[in-house]
Amino acid sequence: MRAFVFRLTPVCLAVSSAFGGLSLAEAEEEKVLTLSPVVVTATRQAQNSFDLPVAIDVVEQHNIRDGQLQMQLSESLVRVPGITAQNRNNQAQDPQISTRGFGSRSAFGVRGVRVYVDGIPLTMPDGQGQPGVVDLSAIKSIEVMRGPFSSLYGNSSGGVIQMLTRDAPQSPEVDGTVMFGSYGTKRQILETSGQSENIEYMLNVSNFETDGYRDHNSGQKQQATAKFKFNISDDTKLTALVNWFEQEAQDPLGLSRATAFSTPKAAGVGSIASNTRVYRTHTQVGFNLQHAFNENNSISFIPYVGTRQNEQFLALPPAAPINANGRASEISREFWGADLRWDNKGIVLSKPYNVSVGLTYGKMNDDRVDTNADNGIARNNNVLNNANFGLNRREENISRNFDQYIQGRLSLTDSLDIHAGARHTKVNLKIKDDFITGNSANGNNSGAVEYQKTTPVIGAVWKATDSINLYANFGKGFETPTFIESSFATSAANSTPNLGLKPSESNNYELGVKAYLNSTTRANMTLYHVSTDDEIIVQDNIAGRASYTNANKTKRKGVEFSIQSEFENNITLYGAYTLLDAKFDSDFTNRLNTTIRSGNTIPGTYRSQLYGEVAWRYQPLGFFSALEGRYNSKVYVDDVNSDSAPSYTIFNLRAGFEQKLKNWRFKEYVRVENMFDKDYIGSVRINDGNLRFFEPATNRNYLVGLSAGYAF
Repeated sequence: MRAFVFRLTPVCLAVSSAFGGLSLAEAEEEKVLTLSPVVVTATRQAQNSFDLPVAIDVVEQHNIRDGQLQMQLSESLVRVPGITAQNRNNQAQDPQISTRGFGSRSAFGVRGVRVYVDGIPLTMPDGQGQPGVVDLSAIKSIEVMRGPFSSLYGNSSGGVIQMLTRDAPQSPEVDGTVMFGSYGTKRQILETSGQSENIEYMLNVSNFETDGYRDHNSGQKQQATAKFKFNISDDTKLTALVNWFEQEAQDPLGLSRATAFSTPKAAGVGSIASNTRVYRTHTQVGFNLQHAFNENNSISFIPYVGTRQNEQFLALPPAAPINANGRASEISREFWGADLRWDNKGIVLSKPYNVSVGLTYGKMNDDRVDTNADNGIARNNNVLNNANFGLNRREENISRNFDQYIQGRLSLTDSLDIHAGARHTKVNLKIKDDFITGNSANGNNSGAVEYQKTTPVIGAVWKATDSINLYANFGKGFETPTFIESSFATSAANSTPNLGLKPSESNNYELGVKAYLNSTTRANMTLYHVSTDDEIIVQDNIAGRASYTNANKTKRKGVEFSIQSEFENNITLYGAYTLLDAKFDSDFTNRLNTTIRSGNTIPGTYRSQLYGEVAWRYQPLGFFSALEGRYNSKVYVDDVNSDSAPSYTIFNLRAGFEQKLKNWRFKEYVRVENMFDKDYIGSVRINDGNLRFFEPATNRNYLVGLSAGYAF
């Protein structure tokens, strides 16, 4: 029988202390580095990540909060191998997040990667996600899963990002934080949390303001999070989660190569004259009802509902590539859905197993209006047949998904586990055209399309020794077009919808090893190969309007490696390396008669990424510090690889003090970003039709934070 090795995870320490086992003092004497967190995303049931055949990492709370602004997921995800997380330094746009090259082409939001908070999807049925809904100051951890098992979450090919909100402490607490930084950046956070009888609560509100690094780059955002957990009985729990934000931000657009490297703070052409900007509000309410019938059977029911308003002013109208008039695009969204899951565990043929079976439904209704604008002011004209009427589009976009899934584990021996599952996904996209003038320019563009696919996955983990686990996986991937990609068949002003666009389908292979090199060091390495048919790419991008098509074949292969070690004197080292070779695997000629050659690199993907960190704590003074280093190789900006942003290496420093005086807690910290004042391109705009691909990153800048908390 395989020997059992006791590893001191946070859960082990808490349980042991609570039930009178290993004391905290004894734990300190025998302490090993906490490197194997418990995760829920991989199997939907809490399990030790070390024993799973899945590439999954956890970003813990101190890495989210210590010396961070807590405004963009890219702040935390840069340390995760296999993930590209680029801060666009533009509050009008979400950060660029992709995994293994999936999602790298996204112009808006996050696609190709599914995003959740406490099991509630932030990704809509069509595959487009908005992670900015969640205030990171309310998050305790972020689980990031890559590879084949991600397909069990539905219309996604690349991975799953799940944010988990903080739990309430036993006694009431009040916390406040203020931050000040470069470019007029200010942030305030106020939080209260605690427990009262059978109710646990956490309330969080925040305000953010910045002038921005570039011209025409200011923004502000207010957010609120409310979480209530009702302990109805020992077997029944109900959690309610409310997320809200209101945001207004200017959009400085992209720059040409010449401008980006000579005047990086400049605003893009037309942005000031057209007053390019965005105004958003978002409210989402979700519930999680959990009931345990017995020790082997439980159910969970997660319904959610929300609304979103989005008004965006664009610099480029359909009529010309550069025009000061611009366009205004408005979306009024209602969405709702639910996930119902049954979890079962037990013994079959003397072998332990667990299995989850579930149903998922989601629906999104968008009322979409696109009008011409004069200098950042939308035109209003009710005469539909007027040739000069400012209306370009008025339609209702409806997307639905209805999925069924099953996932389970069977322990064949003490050292061999089999994991498998399958998901059947059905996605419907429907367009109701409400702008019909009776002429050829504005005919009836209504239509609908349905996509269906069953995606199986299977994997195995072999526990070769107490300190080494080997695993292998295979799975199918499936990625449907989003409404943005289905909007236009061509870039022409009178284009019909692109409902003939096919979904991407992929075969995913993965091999990995997880190892404890010694009692304080763990390393993970994953090798993968993905082949994709019908990759969705840009067909043309003219006059500010992009259309999409299917390429023939692409392939991705790479290596992900991470290592973490703790030394004497509270010194910790962490490193993560990603090697990604993402290529077109066949020639393809687009509508502009431009040929994309086999062997071209998929734009927006970095061949090499390296993150390293050395951290030191000096407990007698409550001092903490960390030096971060980050390297990204060059990145191509379009499918034909006509240009690229150069590689860069930057270093950041964070440090601070913590004090505890009776019931009070205080923290003071500072962060210096890009400490050697490196000029570099932080992100690129893929396939920009006006060749304004580049979004410069900030030069050396600082952030100072002060926080205080009181426990009653």
